[in-house]
Amino acid sequence: MTSVSARQERTWAIPQVPGVTHRFVTVRGTRFHVAQAGAGDPVVLLHGLAQHWYAWRKLIPELAGQYQLFCLDLRGCGWSEATRRGYGTKEQAQDVLAVMDALGLRRVRLIGHDSGGWLGFALCLLAPERFGGFVALNTTHPWPGRARLVRNAWRFWYTALWEYPGAGGWVLRHWPGITRFLLRHWAGPHYRWDPVELEEFVRASGTRSGSRAIQRALWQFVLRDIPALVADGRSRLAVPTVILGGENDPVSRPVPSRRMARHADDLEIAIVPGWHLLAETAPSTVAAAVRDHFGRC
Repeated sequence: MTSVSARQERTWAIPQVPGVTHRFVTVRGTRFHVAQAGAGDPVVLLHGLAQHWYAWRKLIPELAGQYQLFCLDLRGCGWSEATRRGYGTKEQAQDVLAVMDALGLRRVRLIGHDSGGWLGFALCLLAPERFGGFVALNTTHPWPGRARLVRNAWRFWYTALWEYPGAGGWVLRHWPGITRFLLRHWAGPHYRWDPVELEEFVRASGTRSGSRAIQRALWQFVLRDIPALVADGRSRLAVPTVILGGENDPVSRPVPSRRMARHADDLEIAIVPGWHLLAETAPSTVAAAVRDHFGRC
């Protein structure tokens, strides 16, 4: 698999967070970056669109006293290597399992945000024996039903700017103002970003490797995941799961449904004050929900 090294393109240093160490593992022909902190039962954290491991910087000190945290940069994001292919949900799920194997993690708890939450559902369906509990932030379950899928499609308007081959990567690289606007919008009108922290995500998303990862992951979602959603397959979720949503989230509005009950043994939805970036704007709320859910798993 041909690769485009993130190290060749990103000349700035990995941001530092107290108590966090960094390591690299090579699996499936790709070099992955993992930020590690804390001690205790292992927890893997998967970031969402336009971000990387640094999205967890405020949640890490909330949880590191109780859990050993492994914040993975997904393929092509942050400081993980980019490749020309391998950005579909199933391929990225295999990436995560391979990284867990390389780190010696047989069974973990899982946290995922946005597209990382969607990937978390895929992982729990693919290898339920590897996960003792799952917290999905600002995402929805894989069984929304066709009518709800159609009614909420407009919320993903921004993906039309990023997902098309050729055009999507160009927009990410040359129109960083769109990424900046979306991150501000997703955090809510009253949240004030640290300019340096905001620009870390804007800059990373505008690299050739970062823009490729976002565009190709979205395009694979269009080609593969959306048809599967419409088909409403027979998959069943065995891993105890909580979806934590923001009451003002402009992107994801998870709601209970009969389909959800039919496909999951133990799946709850909790709505809290906030928007689409709960780990950014309400880390204490997220940490409390994580401790509560993992404590009951």
